[in-house]
Amino acid sequence: MSALPLTPEHLSLNRLAEPLVDQLLDEADTLGLSVHVNDRGTRLVDAGLAVPGSLDAGLLVARICMANLGQIQLRHLPQAGWPTWVEIDSAHPVLACLGSQYAGWSLSASKEETGGKRFFALGSGPARALAGKEALFDELRYQDRADRGVLVLEVDRVPPTVVIDKILADCHLPADGLTLIVTPTTSPAGTTQVVARALEVALHKAHELHFPLENIVHGRALAPLPVPSPDGLQAMGRTNDAILYGGQVHLTVRCDDDEARQLAMALPSSNSPAYGRSFADVFEAAGFDFYQIDPALFAPAEVWVSNQQSGHTFHAGQCDMGLLRQQWLKE
Repeated sequence: MSALPLTPEHLSLNRLAEPLVDQLLDEADTLGLSVHVNDRGTRLVDAGLAVPGSLDAGLLVARICMANLGQIQLRHLPQAGWPTWVEIDSAHPVLACLGSQYAGWSLSASKEETGGKRFFALGSGPARALAGKEALFDELRYQDRADRGVLVLEVDRVPPTVVIDKILADCHLPADGLTLIVTPTTSPAGTTQVVARALEVALHKAHELHFPLENIVHGRALAPLPVPSPDGLQAMGRTNDAILYGGQVHLTVRCDDDEARQLAMALPSSNSPAYGRSFADVFEAAGFDFYQIDPALFAPAEVWVSNQQSGHTFHAGQCDMGLLRQQWLKE
C-alpha cells in the first residue's frame, strides 16, 4: 500500500485537536460538563455520568474525536422523516475517521486489577495515534509523537487508575499531558458523538472490503439524531440504528469505475442478513457479543460513491425511516 498524503512530518492529530480540547475545558459549565484533575494531574471530563452534558458538548467531542479534521453540525430536516440530523464533512476522511475517530483501542482491567468491577472500553480519538497499538496504524503508516493527548471512552463510569496508567504508558505521556473524556451513550453528548460516526462507519467498512484507503479523498455523511434512552441497551441500539437505517454517506474516490461501483454496491448495511431488525434486538440475539453479529451490518444505510477520475457517481442502499420512526416515535 502506498503512503497516504498526510504523514507524521506534516501534522499531529493531537495538536490539531488541542484547541478544541481547550474550548471544551473552558466552556465546561455552559456545555453541562464537569472536569476533575486527579492527584497526578490527568484531566477527566465527565460528559454525562454525574452531569447532564448537552448536544453541543457531543458535537465538540465528535470534532475532537476527528482531530479537528472534519466539520460536524446539526441540521433541522423534518421533511426527511425526523427533525434533527447530524452532518459530517471531512477533506481528510482516512486520518480523521480511521486514524483518530474509530473506537479501535481495546482497554480492559480485571476485577482483581480494579479492586472491584471488571472494566472494558474501546478508546477513540487522537491519543490512539500516540499509542499505535492497532495494526491499522501500520497500514496508515502514521504515528503521532505529541507530548499531549486526548482519548474518548464510551463508558458508564470513570476508568480505574490501572487503565489510566496503561494509557499514559502506551502513549508515552506524562500524567498531566492526558485528557480523558467519558461519554456514556445514555447522555445527549454520548448519543450525539456516536451518531457523528456515520462517516467513520463507512470508512471502516471500506477498509474491511479492502478498498485502497489512499483512493478515498473526501467524505460526507448525514444521520438522524435520536433522543437518548436512559436504558443502556436501548441507547446503544438507537445510535447504531441511526446509522444502519438512516445513515447517508457520500464518498469521493479516485479509482477505476469498476472499483467505485463495487464499493458502492458492497457498502450498505442492507447487504447483511441481519438487516431489518433493530440493533438492540440483533445484539440481544447474539448473546450481547458484538463479535457474533454479521460484520456487514455495521455500515451506513445509503451510499453514493463519486469517482473523480471519470466523473461518474454510483448509488446503492436506502434509508428505512419507517423502522426508525417505529422505534423512536410515540404517536
